[in-house]
Amino acid sequence: APDPSDVFLPILIATFFSTLVALILVSIYQKINLFNRVILGYLGAMGLFIGGLLYYFSGLQQTEIEIFSKVFGNVILFSLFTSFIGLALFRKVNVYDSFIEGAKEGFEVSVKIIPYLVAMLVGIAVFRASGTMDYMVAGISKAIALCGLDTSFVDALPVAFMKPLSGSGARGLMVDLMNAKGPMDFAARVACVIQGSTETTFYVLAVYFGAVGIKRTRHALPCALLAELAGVIAAIIISYIFFK
Repeated sequence: APDPSDVFLPILIATFFSTLVALILVSIYQKINLFNRVILGYLGAMGLFIGGLLYYFSGLQQTEIEIFSKVFGNVILFSLFTSFIGLALFRKVNVYDSFIEGAKEGFEVSVKIIPYLVAMLVGIAVFRASGTMDYMVAGISKAIALCGLDTSFVDALPVAFMKPLSGSGARGLMVDLMNAKGPMDFAARVACVIQGSTETTFYVLAVYFGAVGIKRTRHALPCALLAELAGVIAAIIISYIFFK
């Protein structure tokens, strides 16, 4: 998007839904009791807030939504940065030294994951070159059109398909779409929201699990993919509320 704050609020809302689905799925697989008053209180309060926010936006004009989203997004972004610095000062943490230490650890991790990263990138290249993604998008577009639904968002689906495999690959597809149709195009905005509210599931499983020697992912993959699907669906619906 031409203004990052324009899509920041939709990304946050879509991320809430994907995170909520992930939490529920993990609790089901791991037999965690979510029917706790504290947990239900937090989830209920957040759900009511998000639901009220969406209901409020659904009654606004498009220009009003854009203005509110930009202002709210800028406030949240600024608050995040200032809160990090403020919390560090409150706890007397040296921000610069902590940053340097984290950067060193990040470099060590990046060296460890190089073999897994190379293998993952080869698989992604094969997937893109095979044309499988184009066939999938074309099939979904026809199915949606047969149902009589709007297909404006379909051009953003390659980003949704690529994101579980590679964040940089999905970002490249998003940029290509923005260059082809313009950053203000609806599909381009949907792509931005999908890019920001979903995760590189297969990348994380292959690279980071491999780096620490985890071979059996168990329920991580189905939970992550279903949460990913929830994030994509939420991103599309929320984009219609904000940008259509």
